[in-house]
Formats: sequence, structure tokens, C-alpha cells
Amino acid sequence: MNEGTRLNKFLASCAIGSRRKCDELIQAGRVEVNGNPCLNMGTRIGPGDHVRVDGKRVTPKETITVAFNKPRGYVCTREDELGRDTIYTLLPQTMHSLHHVGRLDRDSEGLLILTNDGDLSQQLMHPSKSVEKEYLVTSNQAFENAHLDQFLEGVYTPEGKLKAKSIERLSPRRLSMVLDHGAKRQIRVMFDTLGYQVSKLLRVRIGSLWLGDLEPGRWAILNSTEIKMLLGESGPVKPPSGRSDATKKGGARRL
Repeated sequence: MNEGTRLNKFLASCAIGSRRKCDELIQAGRVEVNGNPCLNMGTRIGPGDHVRVDGKRVTPKETITVAFNKPRGYVCTREDELGRDTIYTLLPQTMHSLHHVGRLDRDSEGLLILTNDGDLSQQLMHPSKSVEKEYLVTSNQAFENAHLDQFLEGVYTPEGKLKAKSIERLSPRRLSMVLDHGAKRQIRVMFDTLGYQVSKLLRVRIGSLWLGDLEPGRWAILNSTEIKMLLGESGPVKPPSGRSDATKKGGARRL
């Protein structure tokens, strides 16, 4: 049995990026093991090995995963060429190295995950995992019942056939929509195709983890149980009301 950690997993634990990105770095010849270029994807790293990327030594970092309530009007990027406000302006400097898992567009709000755990990012993003995401969506006009059925059956758009996993109508213009495979701006594209405009879009759940009473612009560090909930390893349960174990930094309430 081979000992040690596979090279791409080791690099991901150093917060270099996802395993796929790490594979690309290895293939490009940018990784050295014990002073020698390493192109072997199957190389395993033991306690006595030294690894460098672009000449800089890398070591595993303590993983941290954060739930963030993204407010409307912010983009999910570290720097924006148009000078728009980014989510990182709301986070402490110590969290600027975290990468966001997926994204919410500028006009959308709600639950967003940031982490330096490459394995977790891959699990949350990989299509085979089908991690559910639930949204509360408000339209500019009342929904026709036939269109709600069409959201479930599939809407043919320029991006292909898009559909929701489930829908619950909350009012004439408001609904809860669950997706388990997300295309770029999927809900907005589906709505536009059927003649609706999204006036508000709020993500309230990823996997089994709910946004709860986390206020806009605030964040909370997730514990191991909450990370398992992210992956849907326990059934989605509504968040308890009045939870107030606030984190000291950021003033955020836990989910």
C-alpha cells in the first residue's frame, strides 16, 4: 500500500486551488518535489518531502470554511475591472485568501460559501454530487400555473434545456425554487425565457445548511457538523430560531 498523500491532494491542502487546478500545475511543470520537477500525477508526498510551486515552498494550511450572507450590489471576485464593490471588501483581511465556491451575481443575495479546502470545493461543485441549492425568488408579475409546471419539466433557452428540481408557490409573485445542477444565471435565464423578470433572488440553503438569521454582510465559520450539512449528509432541517452564538469577528450569528 502506497504511503503519503497524492500530490494534487497535498497541493489542494496548501490552498493552491482545486485538485483539477493542481493537476494543471503539475502538468505544466510548475511543481517541484525535493528539488526536482515533478510531472508524475501519482506522486505521493510524505512527511519528509519538500514541495515547491513556481519556486515557492508550500505547506498544508489549516482549513477554514465560512458561510457568508452576500448582500445585493456586490460581485464575487477579489478585484473588479469595472470598479464595482466586491464581497472581499466586507470580509476581514485574514479571509481574503479564501475562494468562493460558485457565485451569486451582483443583483442576487444570500448564502455563499468561502473556503481554502480544495476537496470541499470540488465536492460542492462537481455535477455528480447534485448538491441542492434553494432560492426564494420574487417576480415582477404573477406566475401562470402552466409556467410553474414548465419550470419543472424544463425550459428551452439559448443555454440549453434548464429546469428546477422542485418549486413551491409562496404567493402570486413569489416562489421557492430548488436546483441541483446550476447553469450560469440559471433562474434569471429561465424567467426571462418565459417573459418574467426577477425582482429579488435570495439563496437560503445549500445542501442541508440554511442561511438562518445570518444578517446581510455578515459571516460565520462553519464547524464540522455544519460542513457535513453543506454536503447534504443530513436531511435539510429548518434553522432554529433565535440562535445567538455570535462569532467575535464579523459579528455574525451562526446559521
